[in-house]
Amino acid sequence: MNANTLARPTLFRRALLLDAATGAVTALLLIAGASFLAPQLGLPTALLSGAGLVLIPIVVLLAWLVRSPRISKWLAWSVIEMNLLWVLASFGLLLGGQVSPTLLGQIFVIVQALAVLAFAIVQFIAWRREGAVLSAPAADAAATIRTA
Repeated sequence: MNANTLARPTLFRRALLLDAATGAVTALLLIAGASFLAPQLGLPTALLSGAGLVLIPIVVLLAWLVRSPRISKWLAWSVIEMNLLWVLASFGLLLGGQVSPTLLGQIFVIVQALAVLAFAIVQFIAWRREGAVLSAPAADAAATIRTA
């Protein structure tokens, strides 16, 4: 096994699978229900459907990683970073003053952000337990490209 990859990390893969499944459901909910949810949440329809569309490639990546025989540390770290960026963007949305969500909208944004934060934490802990270390992300990326 290459030192730059994770071979079948059970807990990490389960965390990725749950992240992918909830991401897929959320994407479907946001895309299909944006016009219904917008007035309830006090958020623009375009924002909700756009967020759902953004989730689609993330869900595809997560599903691919779950089935991948090896996961490079660079890709594992990228998933964790994407989740953390989603959390920051969610709280930025609430604090930025560009939208005026209802109380239900604020609760929705906060709860989903905390759920995504929980995924990031579980993924990081699982990744660390399964022997991955934060080192040489550029070498990991090159190794991933060569083996793809």
